[in-house]
Amino acid sequence: MKINIQNHHVSLGEETRTDIESKFSKIVSHFPDLVSSDIIITKEHNQHRVEVFTNYGGVRVSAKATESVMYPAIAAALKKLETGLHNRKGQLKADLHAKPTSTKPEIASDIIQEMKLV
Repeated sequence: MKINIQNHHVSLGEETRTDIESKFSKIVSHFPDLVSSDIIITKEHNQHRVEVFTNYGGVRVSAKATESVMYPAIAAALKKLETGLHNRKGQLKADLHAKPTSTKPEIASDIIQEMKLV
């Protein structure tokens, strides 16, 4: 899976990038169909905002989190993303099942008339 990390007003080291990739590897193990994901980390007014975007099943799934510390913000955003992916996976599975059709109950008098006993 390709992970695009963008940062605004925040400096990220290799340690942080590997930490983010390891957290994404857990998500990829549950959702192997994911191809790429974008993560944007910004710092404004002493608040770290993390936004995560990905495409799953033809729909864009996104999650956002804001914390005063960067690592809990990343963890919260990835947790929300995983929840969104589980919801989307449930929607895709629900569409696979056949929809119930309305069936008219058979009436005994109709069956007897079709038999033509006379």
